[in-house]
Amino acid sequence: MFKSFFEKIKTGLEKTKKQLIEGFNKISFGRKIDESLFEEIETVLLKADVGVSATTEIIDFLRKESKKRGITEGEQLKELLKEKLYDILKDCQSSLKLLGEKPDVILFLGVNGSGKTTTVGKLAWMLKNEGKSVVLAAADTFRAAAIDQLEVWANRVGVRIVKHQPGADPSAVVFDAINSAKSKGDDIVIVDTAGRLHTKEHLMKELQKIKRTIQKFSPNQPVETLLVLDGTLGQNSINQAKVFKEATDVSGIVITKLDGTAKGGAIIPICRDLKIPVKFIGVGEGLEDLQPFDAKMFVYALFD
Repeated sequence: MFKSFFEKIKTGLEKTKKQLIEGFNKISFGRKIDESLFEEIETVLLKADVGVSATTEIIDFLRKESKKRGITEGEQLKELLKEKLYDILKDCQSSLKLLGEKPDVILFLGVNGSGKTTTVGKLAWMLKNEGKSVVLAAADTFRAAAIDQLEVWANRVGVRIVKHQPGADPSAVVFDAINSAKSKGDDIVIVDTAGRLHTKEHLMKELQKIKRTIQKFSPNQPVETLLVLDGTLGQNSINQAKVFKEATDVSGIVITKLDGTAKGGAIIPICRDLKIPVKFIGVGEGLEDLQPFDAKMFVYALFD
């Protein structure tokens, strides 16, 4: 039996939660609020990779609101903290944008090792379970192993795959995949691109070419473009995201591997600084471990 939605997220965030809870357990909240209490909370947030700028904003909020609301007991600061974290994350929550124009196209971006191809497979499984017919486009033609890996996922999930030989033009693969989906009446094409090193300008140009190919079929239809970030990198993933955002219109973020890191707090500065919606989070290796991002559940999973 699958765990409940909340339990999956709660379990997947165990390492980040442990980082926070162990830190907070070392703080004596059963005392009157003073400056040293704020400093101790600040240290815990920084260790969870919340980041200097976001942590400063959170601590400033706790100071001002506790004074404004007449809160004097340390224990009450926890509720204020939850309130502020949710306030930051709620604007980041967004669902997958599918317009229902066959086929909708979802373009996946990300550097090598981020978990991009695995996420493509899990999303295909999720959409198939919702009754959608899905086609995978193996547009990572730089590595033969990448095509093979995507084919394994297509077979595992039970969806079609369109592929060319290694070294082929990625845009040609995308063209053929959309063309095939149109002719067969498929609902969605998911495009797996090469794990681009974000410093490689020619690869970014290739990415833009792929997007132009997609828009030839639907000139007025925005392309759902999902950037996959490795959660174990913490705040370092923000730099990757900024470069991809400059290269193309990123419409959503997927944060993977949150079950394997204590740096899950980095989702806070990612939301706060990038202003890109987080559509999904990866909280485990199973097919069902790709979960839609829910800000309230995320915060309560950390503190429950």
